[in-house]
Amino acid sequence: MKDVAKLACVDISTVSRALNDTAYVHPETRERIFAAVKELSYQPNVLAQGLKKGKRHTIGVVLPRLHMAIFSEIMQGIEKEARKYNYATLICNTEDDPEIEKESLSRLRNGFVDGIIIAGTGRNIRLLHDIKASGISVAQIVRDQDTSVSSVIANYEACGYEGTKFLARKGCKEIGLINGNTHLAPYRDRYKGYKAALKELNLKENYNTSLEPSNTFEYGYNCAKKLLENNEKLDAIMVSVDIQGIGAMRAIKEKKLRVPDDIRLMSLTGHTVGSMLETTMTALEIPAHEMGEKVAKMIIEDIEAPSDKKPSAQHLTFNASLVEREST
Repeated sequence: MKDVAKLACVDISTVSRALNDTAYVHPETRERIFAAVKELSYQPNVLAQGLKKGKRHTIGVVLPRLHMAIFSEIMQGIEKEARKYNYATLICNTEDDPEIEKESLSRLRNGFVDGIIIAGTGRNIRLLHDIKASGISVAQIVRDQDTSVSSVIANYEACGYEGTKFLARKGCKEIGLINGNTHLAPYRDRYKGYKAALKELNLKENYNTSLEPSNTFEYGYNCAKKLLENNEKLDAIMVSVDIQGIGAMRAIKEKKLRVPDDIRLMSLTGHTVGSMLETTMTALEIPAHEMGEKVAKMIIEDIEAPSDKKPSAQHLTFNASLVEREST
């Protein structure tokens, strides 16, 4: 800043006012200052500015994965909304490993972020409480693991229920579900909806899950193989997410079965992937982009609120929309 002030023939305080736009600076003086900034390739120290102002204008986002997952669209919504308020984002991928998640949270906590948005494993709730108590805002996305922390989720129980009822209306009697670890709220809720619908329909469960990471092709493939081996009469499979559905399609094809002639297939949390497959996949699609925007706005409002006027925890639930495609 001293070099900029010298080149522009002004005081350092004038440079500071011009760059931070905190007070009036004569247009000609401002023009000289920015010309000097350009000539010297001056970059303000964002970290120092953040420490001085008490804000870093940065949000950490902790997600299981981005590749071929609903979280990529959620992240786009978060970044779009954050940019409106001049906030940057830092992304951590955990692959649903509680230790990686713990390390990510600790790094973000010590890395000068104002808030953290997390789709958590539920295994680091105490750490999240500590982070929140330290003055860093926290919000949950997709997974509502702690009611004391604000959240934006979808109605996953309704997805499980409505998906089962939809396939039953198509004439299906043996409906399988490929789920994930029910320690995680979305998988637990999808199963509750599935189970409730089967009870009403007087149908039996065809259910498969494991403790392995569930947002993969391999998971969908292996679970579908087991379902097909355990029940030769299986006439429908519901998958929790699109990426599982792609793996399930491979397993169905290897069994010399056809979708949807021999077996119907649908996703309970659809996004753009399912609509681009060779056999497009029916899905209950959640408004991922909108959810991302909403959670970003929610956490920024909390960050910007005075310490004595912080909003109470908010819990917003979005409904999914059934989009019927070729697979059913």
